[in-house]
Amino acid sequence: MTSVAPVTAATREAYPKALIQLAEEGVDVVAIDADLSVSTMGYQFGEKYPDRWMTVGVAEANMVGIGAGLAATGKTAFIASFAAFLPGRCFDQLRTSVAQPKGGMNVKCVASHGGITVGEDGMSAQAIEDLALATALIPFDVVVPADFESARQAIVAVGKTSKPAYVRTGRPKVPGLYTTGYRFELGKATQLRAGSDVTLIACGILVSIALQAAEQLAADGVSARVLDMATIKPIDREAVIAAARDTGAIVTAEEHQTVGGLGSAVARVLVETIPVPVSMVGVDRYGTSGKWDELLGYFELTPQRLAQAAKDAIARKR
Repeated sequence: MTSVAPVTAATREAYPKALIQLAEEGVDVVAIDADLSVSTMGYQFGEKYPDRWMTVGVAEANMVGIGAGLAATGKTAFIASFAAFLPGRCFDQLRTSVAQPKGGMNVKCVASHGGITVGEDGMSAQAIEDLALATALIPFDVVVPADFESARQAIVAVGKTSKPAYVRTGRPKVPGLYTTGYRFELGKATQLRAGSDVTLIACGILVSIALQAAEQLAADGVSARVLDMATIKPIDREAVIAAARDTGAIVTAEEHQTVGGLGSAVARVLVETIPVPVSMVGVDRYGTSGKWDELLGYFELTPQRLAQAAKDAIARKR
């Protein structure tokens, strides 16, 4: 099959495409939205499969219960809302109705508008705690794709497992990194750039920013490896260990708090195996309203900050 060039699109746009693919491939998939189907894009699946889709209004907790009930009948249930509301408004239902029964019900959460790039909606809608909540749910897989194609493949991949999962998608259009020849693998990182002095480990929109930082570092004579760590849980331990062994310094970058997200997951692996200097870049204060690209600068989620974090980590090598 001929690969199609990378697509510039929002990762949330991949959601209905993946659902339709799963349905066409014979997965007994159903989808539920909570009032925001135009934003999550779930309505597009409903237009094609109206008997497999419903919206329950502003009732995220009920949506979780309905999804768990449908999963109990053998369905692969997808539930969708903004990351500020899923898991924010319904963590208890996710814990007691999805995570705990039978070692985990077959419910997939696709949370759109993650992080601060939700933009003008402001502080209350900017989810920077959702990955910490999702990773705390024991049986859940947690994925933060970097572009449209990886998001499409990630949603298809979790849809073919029997485990609960949390996939975070975003509002803005982001640069395409992968062609259709790419193959997403749950629990595996993708190396996008080789390097020997430091490794930049990023997820979501920060992956393309990490690649820009690596270019800046190269201009200063620093060789930076770049890993797209799309799966936060289960994290690719082998890739983290190899990065520590080969480069001796790590930078993590995420559109989330450094507590409970990618940085915490990477640091845990390193503490248990090969401790090396780590610099964590994230959002450790609450947000404000603004255009999404301006907010990236406001919170210093920039190539310049990642490059400086890399130099700081390298300086702390033994």
